[in-house]
Amino acid sequence: MSNKQKGLQALGGLVYSTEAGRMCPDCRQPSGSCVCGQPQAAQGDGVARVRRETKGRGGKTVTTVSGLPLLPENLKALAKRMKTRCGCGGGIKDGVIEIQGDQVELLCQWLIDEGFKAKRSGG
Repeated sequence: MSNKQKGLQALGGLVYSTEAGRMCPDCRQPSGSCVCGQPQAAQGDGVARVRRETKGRGGKTVTTVSGLPLLPENLKALAKRMKTRCGCGGGIKDGVIEIQGDQVELLCQWLIDEGFKAKRSGG
């Protein structure tokens, strides 16, 4: 392996192409169509799955809402509105909204009223 090839590997691969110009070393796309710096929407199918969980939480009940394809800032705003509606705390972890307590029925109906497709998941 030559020093030039070692240098390209250290940089993350191809950094310039005569066909497309400068290349992003992370996503390997032309600099004009690079998507690395843009916020990504959470992966989801558009159906909010609302479920009650207790595992790994010291016996405390938490309602989780997943499957919403929203940007992080929109997901945060939605979580705040949910917490206000339920009158309890909560947060967001890895694109999943967690609301304290057993709020499944209330959140399912509220999400449907807000225009989302929602369904109860789990037992």
